[in-house]
Order: sequence, then C-alpha cells, then structure tokens
Amino acid sequence: MGLTYANLELENAWGKRRIPARALVDSGAVFMIVPEHTALQLGYDLDETSQREVILADGSRRIVPMVGPLRVHFGDRYCDLSALVFGDEPLMGAGPMEMMDLVLHPTTQTVTVNPASPYLPVAAAK
Repeated sequence: MGLTYANLELENAWGKRRIPARALVDSGAVFMIVPEHTALQLGYDLDETSQREVILADGSRRIVPMVGPLRVHFGDRYCDLSALVFGDEPLMGAGPMEMMDLVLHPTTQTVTVNPASPYLPVAAAK
C-alpha cells in the first residue's frame, strides 16, 4: 500500500475562481487542507480569514488560517466547506469524503463514488 491521490477541482465559492488540484487522500485526517499558494490562487485574502489551532502528527500545535467557503469537486459531486491553510500540497480528509459519499480503496490507491449510491450522495443523519 502507498499514498492515494485524487484529482479534484477547488473553487472559491465567493470569487468563483476554480483550479484543478491533485490532493493527497487521508482518511485519518478530518479537514480539507490547502497550501498557501493554492489559497492565494483561489483569491482568498489570508490576512482577513479566521484562524484555527491544529495539532500536528508530531504533537506540536500551530495556528493556521482557515478559508472558505471552498467548494470541492470530485467527478460530478461537490461539497462546500472551510479549509485549513498550511502544508505543501492539498489534502482531503474524511470530512469532505463523507460529505461527497466517496470510498477510499487503499489496495488500489483510488477514490471512487460510493457504488451503493452512484447518482446522489447519501449521508447517515442519525
């Protein structure tokens, strides 16, 4: 097994800027993460964003910008959310995957639409 990547399109829902992105998929992460240069390309002003304290894998804490609304597109599905800004590549965590009803296949290193709901994302609301 190795790293899984997905081809996404990221869109600033206010500015209507849309760019393609290859994102690392990590079901152990929760948020969508974009690097600073991607947030700037999308037209977000990092001086006028909210901030969030995050705990990194090594246990260290860091305060990072949070931008949004960000629309994340995968195939014919999308979700609207906020994204943390840091790192050197986009990362799609479990949150956006659940919102779009996507399935991660680690053995084939692919992400697909849930075959049980091919036409419309389904979410558990219990």
